[in-house]
Amino acid sequence: MKILKSLNDNQREAVECIKNSQIIVAGAGSGKTKVLTHKIAYLIEKGYEPSSILALTFTNKAANEMKERIKKLIGKKADGVWMGTFHSVFAKILRVNAEKLGYKPNFSIYDRDDSVALVSHVMQELDISTDLFTPNNAQHRISNMKNHMVTPDEFRKNFADSSLDEKFADVYELYNKRLFENNAMDFDDLLLKPIELFNKNPKIAARYRGQFRYILVDEYQDTNRAQYELVRMLTSQRIKVCVVGDDAQSIYGWRGADISNMLDFQKDFSNAKMFKLEQNYRSTANILKGANSVIEKNKNQIEKNLWTEQEEGDKITVIRCSDEKDEAFQIAKNIKKEVQKRKISLNDIAILYRTNSQSRALEDALRREKLPYQIVGGVEFYRRKEVKDILAYLRVLANQNDEESLLRIMNFPQRGIGNTSVEKMLAFSRKLNISFFDTMARIFEVIEVKERIQKNVKQFKLLLNKYIELKDKLSLYELTSALVDELGVLRMYKEENSKDSLVRYQNVQELLNAIQDFTKTNKGATIDDFLAEVSLVSGIDQMKEEANFVTLMTIHSAKGLEFPVVFLSGLEEDLFPINRKFDSDADIEEERRLFYVAFTRAKEKLYLTYARSRYRFGEVAYQDRSRFIDEVDPEVLDEAKASHARSGRKRKSYYDDLYKGVADPDADRRTYRVGSRVTHKIFGTGKIMAIEGSGDMAKISIQFESHGMKTLVAKFANLSLV
Repeated sequence: MKILKSLNDNQREAVECIKNSQIIVAGAGSGKTKVLTHKIAYLIEKGYEPSSILALTFTNKAANEMKERIKKLIGKKADGVWMGTFHSVFAKILRVNAEKLGYKPNFSIYDRDDSVALVSHVMQELDISTDLFTPNNAQHRISNMKNHMVTPDEFRKNFADSSLDEKFADVYELYNKRLFENNAMDFDDLLLKPIELFNKNPKIAARYRGQFRYILVDEYQDTNRAQYELVRMLTSQRIKVCVVGDDAQSIYGWRGADISNMLDFQKDFSNAKMFKLEQNYRSTANILKGANSVIEKNKNQIEKNLWTEQEEGDKITVIRCSDEKDEAFQIAKNIKKEVQKRKISLNDIAILYRTNSQSRALEDALRREKLPYQIVGGVEFYRRKEVKDILAYLRVLANQNDEESLLRIMNFPQRGIGNTSVEKMLAFSRKLNISFFDTMARIFEVIEVKERIQKNVKQFKLLLNKYIELKDKLSLYELTSALVDELGVLRMYKEENSKDSLVRYQNVQELLNAIQDFTKTNKGATIDDFLAEVSLVSGIDQMKEEANFVTLMTIHSAKGLEFPVVFLSGLEEDLFPINRKFDSDADIEEERRLFYVAFTRAKEKLYLTYARSRYRFGEVAYQDRSRFIDEVDPEVLDEAKASHARSGRKRKSYYDDLYKGVADPDADRRTYRVGSRVTHKIFGTGKIMAIEGSGDMAKISIQFESHGMKTLVAKFANLSLV
């Protein structure tokens, strides 16, 4: 068959197997997307109806890329394939069947910020202090429970073993109740609610099982329990499942991904075949050899060995820096060198880091060296305040039960409706068990609210009613433009005339442009259509690949991408891997997989950088270099000499004057510093978290592995540096 000609033998064998379920273990750079797209095209060529094929991905970017590739192979027939992210595909199913679960089809989808805001309101309602736990922490824990399919009742029964847990269970329970009342679902519900739908309505589940004959799942190593259950629920004897992924790139355990879904696939799906794609087409031999030498240290994995026919290439450069400012300078200097040496563009270069907070020093250096950059996975466009404010208006026009969105815009722009008045209105709505929107219509019955404010609420309600009536008469772009104009948002930002307000002005204009583009591409598009689209956009989907910028991102954001030149920064213990000896074996293995993912983003040249000292959490930390550097085969490493400042002289550490440490009173006069590893005869091994005072009487706070936090006086501590 013509479409199979470009495949290697292993890829072709995996594509042609369509009579069994199969797992395709696709090593980094081995042509995973190519195999998936060719398999879908092959299925259609073999007589499968496009609408009988369900292809699930993790990003819109991946789904769109696959659609375009399939079109090039077989033409417009590709449009009939059910393809998208787990969340977008099952949101589509929920829209059609929402009423079976007591929702209206126009339900809102809450992103993380919306969820945190709702948790905050729930905690206020329950009079739970943020001293016990923050809304952020509670939301993260709720998301974790949902990812593991643990309901509030199950949490109380099986996991709550303290009064604090009971309070969290109260928050979790009321949070779900308020979501339902708001006709809203959070991101995790888009996976849980379809399971509930199929369990409560076997005929609906049977209908979708009858529609699909082949299910394909990309990045299967990143699936959580709910995603696993959905795939199982849509599978029958006649439906085949093909999953593609790489257990060595399973890096989302912290948000519920379960690597055992990948490792146990052949146990879970009878007669399933395994195919391994081990030829790498991305990286040079040295990069690949280094990556293999690290990941082989993991015990919990599917055995494989990546190889390549590409040239040996440059060795991996390791740079030791004095602090994070020096590290940023060294990276900027080498970016200029690589651009000149390889004749490449800035968009061929990426700087990767473990945590977002590392970007500040890097940004400073790039600005200083006049190197333009883009940050991927920072504050995403649709999560910026001014954009979310306008989207909140659209959400209320679409769904008047969306209390969170209504509360967000109640006093935006300023209309004199303060928090006290809002709280009284909320109390009224709770007392009468009516929506907040309906409370606005009865504002004059809320006698605790001043007459002046009652009139402001009435005017606001009339404004909303006007646009609710107009939403079916105007196009989405006309409606939004008229609303923004009447609100005076652009005029307000322009008149403020600050740097910040002008950025907000530009972002609102960009939102209007996005809506205009959407309405041109999707004729007759409604508010619901647009909101469903933007609610599922991720930071990686907004990455501008054509722009000439150095790309800065976390390693998690970089998964699935590749660059000719990659700088992997911040390679110190406690930063990467995070929490060194306090981690379990499973945590360390995931950190090592993350390092492997970073390693294999590089095509031609890889730099590994680490700093002797780094300012973290308000203090200077002195860490050893990451163990992962030392796990790389030394034959592929080029250890650069100690860094020097621009003048060529040995650069003084940025922190030498800020923090000098505390001398050990013992004979060899060693120095204790924040971040130092120490041992104590009784308490064992620990890490210095803080030092108060100086000299022999300095107080040293140490987090011991087995005995928790202890504060010792330097003179009597009898510590030994590890």
